[in-house]
Amino acid sequence: MYILVIEDNPDIIENLYDYFEGRGHTVDAAYDGSSGLEFVVQNIYDVVILDLMLPGMDGLEVCEKLREQGRDLPVLMLTARDTVDDKVLGLGSGADDYLVKPYSLKELEARLQALVRRARGGVSKTQLFIAGLELDTMALKVKRAGQNISLPPITLKILELLMRQSPRVVSRLEIERYVWGNDLPGTDSLRVHINTLRNFIDKPFDKQLLKTVRGMGYCISDQDDAEI
Repeated sequence: MYILVIEDNPDIIENLYDYFEGRGHTVDAAYDGSSGLEFVVQNIYDVVILDLMLPGMDGLEVCEKLREQGRDLPVLMLTARDTVDDKVLGLGSGADDYLVKPYSLKELEARLQALVRRARGGVSKTQLFIAGLELDTMALKVKRAGQNISLPPITLKILELLMRQSPRVVSRLEIERYVWGNDLPGTDSLRVHINTLRNFIDKPFDKQLLKTVRGMGYCISDQDDAEI
């Protein structure tokens, strides 16, 4: 999962970083609501962990603004407030789940995974299909025109992102942040992985699906309106 944490307590953020990155997830952190909203605009996240008590713009307002902007990514709200009225306010602002501090990190991870599964449409969305290109995100298997394709892990992660976002063009920065988080690679790393992906899923076939849209980014589409 690619997780955005909006939380003003550095100790909590460090704890979440240690746990989730140790479990193979990628974490970004914003220390206030305004920064959190900017992160959402700049990147693609699977889920947001949102603290209710934030300086300036509180979690309720952040969540409301996300929904007003049409952002439908899952939001789990964290708070020390545990009354029914507080939970109703949190869910009413657009949050998808609500967890009271202190909490178990295992439970938090399980809740986040459930939200992500629900947002992706459950089991059916683990099978992605575009014009004969198939990706099983659970089995990590790729096929095109019935032929098995074996991809390196990073290239596979890029493919999943582009297929989930298809036919939308995904910017270079979005891809880099999704794959590498804050530890961005050198300038040529993404280009190398894109070339690798193109060699595997396009070159042996008649029609190219992986498009480079100049000045914007990349997409996977069977349409012919992107510049390669």
